[in-house]
Amino acid sequence: MTRQKRRTGRRHPLATVALLALGLVFTGGAYAALSSGTIAQAEVDPSSQQTIEEGKKLFQANCATCHGLSAQGTDEGPSLIGVGAAAVDFQVGTGRMPMQMQGPQAQQKPPQFTDEQVKQLAYYVASLGPGPDIPSDHLVNGGGDAANGAELFRINCAMCHNVAGAGGALTEGKFAPPLTDVSGVHIYEAMVTGPQNMPVFNDLNISPEDKRDVITYLKYVQDNRSPGGIELGSLGPVAEGLFIWIFGLGAIVAITVWITAKSN
Repeated sequence: MTRQKRRTGRRHPLATVALLALGLVFTGGAYAALSSGTIAQAEVDPSSQQTIEEGKKLFQANCATCHGLSAQGTDEGPSLIGVGAAAVDFQVGTGRMPMQMQGPQAQQKPPQFTDEQVKQLAYYVASLGPGPDIPSDHLVNGGGDAANGAELFRINCAMCHNVAGAGGALTEGKFAPPLTDVSGVHIYEAMVTGPQNMPVFNDLNISPEDKRDVITYLKYVQDNRSPGGIELGSLGPVAEGLFIWIFGLGAIVAITVWITAKSN
């Protein structure tokens, strides 16, 4: 009877495994909750001295070789005093800086820093002199007037970027990049800072609300692809005409030759 009771009270062999799994689940959940809370609280404060100090360390370790220890500029890179946080956020956030190699213009590549580090760099440079700031969310969320944005884009931007934002070639190996996969923040920052060969569109040229409309139009283009089939790079009637001449007339000539050969 005693032996039977002992057998009944003995734990199942899988009980230990189940307890370990349960413990891991609770531990992982608690860690995830704490981590998410930490990330939410890790918002970069532009006025914080700690943010500026961290940005300064990153700058001196990664940017000072070309731009100087105090961002005063050197023979290898321009001064960054007065360019503002928006310029740094655009250049570093899109991976154009630090440059991979010297060339006609900086090439876009995967960013080398985290979002937090990019903001720290941006606010450090902003502390050196006044300049365009990183735009607020309501200006870049795509909630403006797409029709007005399309008109403004055709007047001010389409000659380089193409009317559909497909990009285009410029002189001396330079180019206007495509805008088919660019965030609203970076589009706004590019307009107010004029990176590479792009002119600066300050608030006197294009108001913040009009910039918002341009971003709204580009987001509409990004989300609504051409309903007419193959886009041919969105290069317009020239590309479409060449396609018809080369392939359309080529097909007609081939069919004519085939019919003639068949009749002979």
